[in-house]
Amino acid sequence: MNIPSSARLVLATHNPHKVRELADILSPLIPGFSSDMVVGAAGLGIAEPVEDGVSFTENALIKARAASAATGLPAVTDDSGICVDIMGGAPGIFSARWCGHHGDDQANLQLLLDQMADVPDAQRTASFVSAAVLCCPGGLERHCLGKMSGRLIRTPQGEGGFGYDPIFVADGQDCTNSELSAGQKNALSHRGKAFRALAPAIAAALELGGNLTPAQARP
Repeated sequence: MNIPSSARLVLATHNPHKVRELADILSPLIPGFSSDMVVGAAGLGIAEPVEDGVSFTENALIKARAASAATGLPAVTDDSGICVDIMGGAPGIFSARWCGHHGDDQANLQLLLDQMADVPDAQRTASFVSAAVLCCPGGLERHCLGKMSGRLIRTPQGEGGFGYDPIFVADGQDCTNSELSAGQKNALSHRGKAFRALAPAIAAALELGGNLTPAQARP
């Protein structure tokens, strides 16, 4: 495994959309943060671990632990999804593979729309949830949750974002996540909230090379 000498943090995700989004979120939060300090798991050839946890936090920890163990670097990632109230919180942790296989955003979105076709507008409430985690080589871990509440519309709108963004309108907004700019979305999003809470611990990990005490890792 060829790890760049400048790398001090691994983003434990194989989703290129999330790599860009996480970098955009962290840049203004951590003094001295730059893109050459970060390396993505996919770029290092790290295999995707089996995500067999029963919560967003458990699955995020599985990914971050694997990346930190493989590289010897502090690792951050999140596990996230959409939770529809009338569906009892589904798709939830299965959001990325709701259609039966992983990573087909369009198929996942269309299946959810089909399942919600007869649901009245007033009952189409949903939330995006994100569990952001930091895992350090010495075994210290930290995690934070973020939530973005809103509703599902019936027809996709917008070209930006990814996943279920084209059919989700956040509370207080009059357009979908896909119609927001990247900055607007990050200011409101579940992932932005989770990583803003986690940022002090990530900053400490970068400063200390991952050798954190519990007190130093506390947001």
